[in-house]
Amino acid sequence: MANWKVIGGIVAAVVVIGGIGSALDDKESGKGGGDAVGSATPSASRTATPPADAGPDGKGDIEKHAVPRFVGMGLQSAQDAAQEVGFYSLTSHDALGRGRMQAFDRNWKVCSQSVAAGRTVATDTELDFGAVKLDETCPAKDRTAPAKAEGTMPDFKGKSVKVARAALDSGTSITVEDASADDRFVFLESNWQVCTQSPKAGAELNGQPVEFTAVKFGESCP
Repeated sequence: MANWKVIGGIVAAVVVIGGIGSALDDKESGKGGGDAVGSATPSASRTATPPADAGPDGKGDIEKHAVPRFVGMGLQSAQDAAQEVGFYSLTSHDALGRGRMQAFDRNWKVCSQSVAAGRTVATDTELDFGAVKLDETCPAKDRTAPAKAEGTMPDFKGKSVKVARAALDSGTSITVEDASADDRFVFLESNWQVCTQSPKAGAELNGQPVEFTAVKFGESCP
């Protein structure tokens, strides 16, 4: 005679294990709850869905509209205001040239806009906002990341470790160490600025390893 208590226990265990596996799969694929892992990595461009009556090709007759002044607004408020007048192709970048992503728009403010306020353009024009965090000061002019290294070592002093790494060939072996005596781990590279580099600026790049020392922004290089 079958032992139904044992069989019932096995079935229950299988159901529980299956449920756990399903939950892990959802979390891994970003299909879980509101704090899914996928939401932590924003895309470089934020293109909203155009209105339902935009036509069969998603555009219809492209309208033109005067671009509002966004400088001085919070980044999220600027994006909302842009969409209210029909601009849905929106993107933003770090105005300090550190390569930071604007993961939480409400924590950033607009310093510059790619299309001048008052200019009338088609509403499918992409608007790019230069932004800094709320407690930072806007630069007089957007600072750009270093150009891609083409055979010679650029001068990375004062640049973020993140943009320095991005400017080098993806196969380059790179070592980054804390320039201070604290021997800290350089974790979020966009928060660290280059103090010294090897090879020196102008040296030929032929696949050799690259070394940086760095301190956090706001600190002085030793």
